[in-house]
Amino acid sequence: MAGQRKKIKISVYLDPDVMTMLGDYAARREQSQSMIAEAAIASFLSPDDAERCEAIVAKRLDQLDRRLTRMERDVGISVESLAVFIKFWLATTPALPEPAAHAARAKAAERYEGFVTALGRRLAQGPKLRQEISEDIGADSESIGSGNQ
Repeated sequence: MAGQRKKIKISVYLDPDVMTMLGDYAARREQSQSMIAEAAIASFLSPDDAERCEAIVAKRLDQLDRRLTRMERDVGISVESLAVFIKFWLATTPALPEPAAHAARAKAAERYEGFVTALGRRLAQGPKLRQEISEDIGADSESIGSGNQ
């Protein structure tokens, strides 16, 4: 017991409600009030606790920032892809003569309704395109790595 330092006694004034909470907590934990108070003071004065919480929050914010950046990139790619497709489609599709234009508009409305229905079904139940692409790429990488081509 020569290596153990003797603890110093202090007197503190506590609000009666805080004293009641300390007594209840110590009783539930079956520990002395002195030990609970010492642990609470040590925790309060420890700079590591605040730094650790700050590091956890900073790490989470960094993860969210990377996800947001990835989403912005994906949306940008989607918008550019759509713009290129529309420009290409407009450049390569000739205008129809007036009698055929009416029939084409009717057929376009029918096809559009089919497209919206299929899109609704796919969004409700099917895998997303980006999931299929990542699964295809993962499968290709595995087959290349194993020598199966």
